[in-house]
Amino acid sequence: MTEIDLTAPSLYINRELSLLEFQRRVLEEARDEENPLLERVKFLAIFGSNMDEFFMVRVSGIRKQVEANIMKLSEDGLTPREELAVIRKKAHELMQDAQQCFQRKLLPNLEKEGIHVLEYQKLSKSQKERADKYFTDVVYPILTPLALDPSHPFPHISNLSLNLAIVIRDKKGNEKFARLKVPDTLPRLIPIKRSSGGERKDGTIPFHHYFVWIDQVIAANLGSLFPGLEVVAAHPFRIVRDADIEIQELEADDLLETMQQNIRKRKFGSVVQVAVYPTMPDGMRELLVENLEVTQNDVYTLTHPLGLVNLWQLYNSVERFDLKYLPYKQRTPKPLRFLEPTNNIFDVIRNENVLLHHPYESFLPVVEFLQTAARDPNVLAIKQTVYRVGSNAPVVEALLEAAEHGKQVAVLMELKARFDEESNIGWALALEKAGVHVVYGLVGLKTHCKVTMVVRKEGEGIRRYLHLATGNYNAVTSRIYEDIGMFTCDEDMGSDATDLFNYLTGYSTKKNYKKLLVAPVNLREQMEKLIRREIEHARAGNKARLIFKMNSLVDQDMIQLLYQASQVGVKIDLLVRGMCCLRPGIKGVSENIRVISIVGRYLEHSRIYYFNNNGNDEVYLGSADIMPRNLNHRVEVMFPVENKAQVRFLREKILEVYLKDNIRARILEADGTYKRAKPGPDEKHFDVQSHLMRD
Repeated sequence: MTEIDLTAPSLYINRELSLLEFQRRVLEEARDEENPLLERVKFLAIFGSNMDEFFMVRVSGIRKQVEANIMKLSEDGLTPREELAVIRKKAHELMQDAQQCFQRKLLPNLEKEGIHVLEYQKLSKSQKERADKYFTDVVYPILTPLALDPSHPFPHISNLSLNLAIVIRDKKGNEKFARLKVPDTLPRLIPIKRSSGGERKDGTIPFHHYFVWIDQVIAANLGSLFPGLEVVAAHPFRIVRDADIEIQELEADDLLETMQQNIRKRKFGSVVQVAVYPTMPDGMRELLVENLEVTQNDVYTLTHPLGLVNLWQLYNSVERFDLKYLPYKQRTPKPLRFLEPTNNIFDVIRNENVLLHHPYESFLPVVEFLQTAARDPNVLAIKQTVYRVGSNAPVVEALLEAAEHGKQVAVLMELKARFDEESNIGWALALEKAGVHVVYGLVGLKTHCKVTMVVRKEGEGIRRYLHLATGNYNAVTSRIYEDIGMFTCDEDMGSDATDLFNYLTGYSTKKNYKKLLVAPVNLREQMEKLIRREIEHARAGNKARLIFKMNSLVDQDMIQLLYQASQVGVKIDLLVRGMCCLRPGIKGVSENIRVISIVGRYLEHSRIYYFNNNGNDEVYLGSADIMPRNLNHRVEVMFPVENKAQVRFLREKILEVYLKDNIRARILEADGTYKRAKPGPDEKHFDVQSHLMRD
């Protein structure tokens, strides 16, 4: 039998196209009539935000490779130039589909529900008067029209900004060009006074909500900005810039200062997308192409509205709870539910390891863990890694309180967390001001692990209490991101955590950890060993199975190892939310591998790695996806779950339950497309997220 070359490009899915397939699945949620109407609007806003980031980071990176004549092939054998061409075509199709979804599906349904998103030209006389008054009173004073002529060079246009390209004509018949930025400090949709309808059967009074697009209101009132001139035409356009900051860390004297400078530079990144309407004339397009220094391939012709991310405003401002998901009350984990006045969270953790499954269980115990530590006179020190905490950060507030109470507090604040840099810089400065030891990360590595250690004096010695997690210390996103955390005071893990923080804050080069798997130190090596052990079990005729749940599967070496496991008969189930470069179902290579993506109300974010190990189950949780960046270029931590009941819970009540989903699950085909799972004739409908909310 001919040996199959597991490095062949035909065995891999392009990572960028796989990421676009994920965006397609998000868009499907906007189309899905089973979802509440305003939730469908929200999914469209998420799609818009995701596509903006895709261009800012992924497309910009490939364009740089093309411009530098780099010929490195992608996983599936494409040159950067070929890859860029395919990506542009797929992305354009997706964005056009999204615009049509809004115009043809969502707008008519919103109209039926009394939420009217109106074109300016279709406003009634009184509505126009209100819109024009809003323009005069609020919008007009902050507008800045910028001319384009020999004395006025083409103006800088900020990232993600919506603009009007305006043609004006003077009394001599000469045409001139001006650019006007639509203010991003004002709502994209101007609310016009709502009105009440007839009484419903249940006695409630329905309200009609009316909105009009601010760019259309501005366009209708341009005459007041150019008195004495004729406004010939106004054409909206929106740009996306390269926002992938390149940091020369080795050349930086001060990383904090360098990051602040780079954030400022981000505003001036090269343009990677110009979105326009079909009505924009060729001459104006050429003017934009020339002055924005792009090619015609970077111009995307779309329908209204440009910038779907702005639909968040509609979701947030319309209080129609009948058109949104029912509110969900998070639970508190059983061991922490009935804390007596005479004990605290440390007493519970000493008695048993505690798992927390967010968002089904509350994040509040994590905050209370830190608050208790801050106020406990026996706590000597708190150490924590921080990646994304957001602007509202009770976790950081607890650390500040701990410093005020004289605790020794050390924080690894990752300044290189993309798009959270400014927030993290602000918290880093606040922590430093309070006397906290703040470290900004390691040179050449992002610190992505989620670890908190509390050192507490007990009797004649000390005990280390840990919180280890798959997700960020962000109290807001913990309500919408699915993640798992664990409290423990295991001595070996505590010892490992101490060594980890010494590695992060000092010059430790420790290579061996007792229980934790740490990237880039030993995580890849240990994960490979665990997969190979499963391969050996299969070869020996023993039970062998892998169930991995993660956000992304990209690493080629690890994919080859999974192919090898499939070839010897290991049954492999992969729950991969986003990118997956592995092709399942290929005869002789991956017919024992199934790949499922769950997209629904909550963002699947936990990383769970299950190894059957001939019936002696092992489970690791942690922060790492199977990507080169996670295994080679980030500090990541995977931690074992050793309590047998908890291992069984994770296998039976989490992983196996996810594999039963036939509503939100999409199954990856060998050609890289996804097919939505459907219940069989004798199967019940099963939505895993709804099940976990009930159970």
